[in-house]
Amino acid sequence: MKTNVSGCSVEEAMLLLGGRWRMLLVSYLLDGPKRFNDLRRDVPNISQRMLTLDLRALEAAGLVQRTVYAEVPVKVEYCLTADGQRLRKVVEVLKEFGLWLKQEQQLSPDQAKLAH
Repeated sequence: MKTNVSGCSVEEAMLLLGGRWRMLLVSYLLDGPKRFNDLRRDVPNISQRMLTLDLRALEAAGLVQRTVYAEVPVKVEYCLTADGQRLRKVVEVLKEFGLWLKQEQQLSPDQAKLAH
C-alpha cells in the first residue's frame, strides 16, 4: 500500500478507502452479509479481479470479514466488522453529498446561479 506523505489523517483514510469501488462496496455491505456474486450484481461494472482486490484490501484492513462455510459448493460471505460499521456515517454523508450533486447537475446554468 502507498504511504502517507503528508501525515494528514484524511490522506490516511483515502489511502485505504479511495478509489472507485471500496466505499460503494462498504455501502452495500452495510445492508448485511453478501456473497461475492451478490456484490457483482450490486456493482455490475466492477471486474471480478477488482472486486477481489478491493475485498482483500478491506479485509486486510480489518473492515471486512470473509467467512468460508464448509459446504458443497463452498459458500463464502463477506460482512463488515465492527470497525467496518464505523464507516456508516461516512457512507451517509457521501450519499447526501451525491444526492446534492445529482440535483445540482439537473439544474440549468441560470437556475444554478439563482440557487446560490
